[in-house]
Amino acid sequence: MARSVAQSTAQSTAQPADQSTAQSTAQPAGIKPTELVERALAIPGPDVVGRVVLVTESSEAVLRWANSTMTTNGHSTAISWSVISLVRLDGGGTGRAGVAAGVVTSSARAGDPHEIESMVRASERAARQSGPARDVADLPEPPAGGDSAGWDDPAGETSIGVYGRLAEQLAEAFGRGRDGKRVLYGFASHEVATTWLGTSTGVRRRWTQPTGSVELNAKSADLTRSAWGGRSTADFSDVDLLALDAELATRLGWGARRIEQPAGRYPTILPPSAVADLLTYLCWGMSGRPAQEGRSPFSAPPGAQTATRVGERLTTLPLTLTSDPAMGDGLNTMPFLATAHSSDDVSVFDNGAPLGRVDWIADGVINALTYPRAAAAEFGTQFAAPGDNLALTGGTDGSLADLVGRTERGLLLTCLWYIRVVDPATLLLTGLTRDGVYLVEGGEVVGEVNNFRFNESPLDLLRRASQVGAPERTLPREFKDWFTRTVMPAILVPDFNMSSVSQAS
Repeated sequence: MARSVAQSTAQSTAQPADQSTAQSTAQPAGIKPTELVERALAIPGPDVVGRVVLVTESSEAVLRWANSTMTTNGHSTAISWSVISLVRLDGGGTGRAGVAAGVVTSSARAGDPHEIESMVRASERAARQSGPARDVADLPEPPAGGDSAGWDDPAGETSIGVYGRLAEQLAEAFGRGRDGKRVLYGFASHEVATTWLGTSTGVRRRWTQPTGSVELNAKSADLTRSAWGGRSTADFSDVDLLALDAELATRLGWGARRIEQPAGRYPTILPPSAVADLLTYLCWGMSGRPAQEGRSPFSAPPGAQTATRVGERLTTLPLTLTSDPAMGDGLNTMPFLATAHSSDDVSVFDNGAPLGRVDWIADGVINALTYPRAAAAEFGTQFAAPGDNLALTGGTDGSLADLVGRTERGLLLTCLWYIRVVDPATLLLTGLTRDGVYLVEGGEVVGEVNNFRFNESPLDLLRRASQVGAPERTLPREFKDWFTRTVMPAILVPDFNMSSVSQAS
């Protein structure tokens, strides 16, 4: 993808212009996204029984700072478009008759109709080479009366200006840090991505998705202690960086006393960010087909009356884990499916299908798994696609501080890092603690302990959780690049498995 690079005059108020590098990247002009969709759909092809065209334009602005100094800011734009051709195969006596899907994706803006036709033909060839698809279904029809609101509107945009308030707060936080003998590092990102989806059945849908996050890391002046905090946001109007900085200053203060602790099982308070990381991985494992076929932690045990664990009580606590395109509070996501690949979770044949609320866990009971429409028909269940937001509700109205106050002795984590799966059959995960593990005694934090490697399954953690606080918007530390919109509570687990001491800082 060719990009032109030009110097931008945008600069942060938190740093003099001669110490901050601003950069902007932009795409050359080309065919409008809606025209691209219509032209690609209008091209006929032999044995083509359906066509899908997806176009996404994104605009992103970033800030970065280190050692309490603004380092860079920049703005970039990008485009990605995919043509999906559904082709009927006669098999030619090979037994490979059926419908195949071919997908071709480009990150270069189409400049003329010949480029579009080239992509369409490439997608048809890819379909013929791939063979019959397992996930075949008729493409969804448009809703009655259509649903193409805003179809011709231009792409949404962001700019460095979205950080106006944040930059002012950063300048103040830098000053506070010098007074408090700490240095700040961090990164902020804001992306506005607009997606157009058109299909040969007449579906025309458009959606603009804002995604923002900020991460702040505070270190002691000698760099021996560190604390992390993060926030997710739609537009940065709800981000209070000074409050986040004050929280990290408190944690650095806790770390002034060092208390070494051995590996073992500890009562452990997981803050909302750590809970978000673990439950994001849980949801990534909630695929229906693997569960039906006995190769998933959601498969029923041998001899059970059902193939999956749907309907099984996971916890006596009334916890509900939900994805909902209409969640509100800046957490809304695309209300229709738009995908350029097929997997156990999604299908290119489902493009344009409406999405609604799904309770993956309802009042403590495993309630739903992901199924493309073809798999749902095969297994006699309901279509459900993975959500792009996640909320865990049903706990108390207690805060993280309340959980600390009710803990006689245990650990308080800041966040988790380097999470990997150990055993897919049980969803056993391993990973590291990072940027502050604190010892709680008598309801108070009394010092910082060493880091640990942990071994736990999020399924077992929900089953064993003894206290759950109030949900709040949070940012997963490990998976924020893939999953940003989460609402999670703090959770107390009475016997969290710290399997070994880690030398990680």
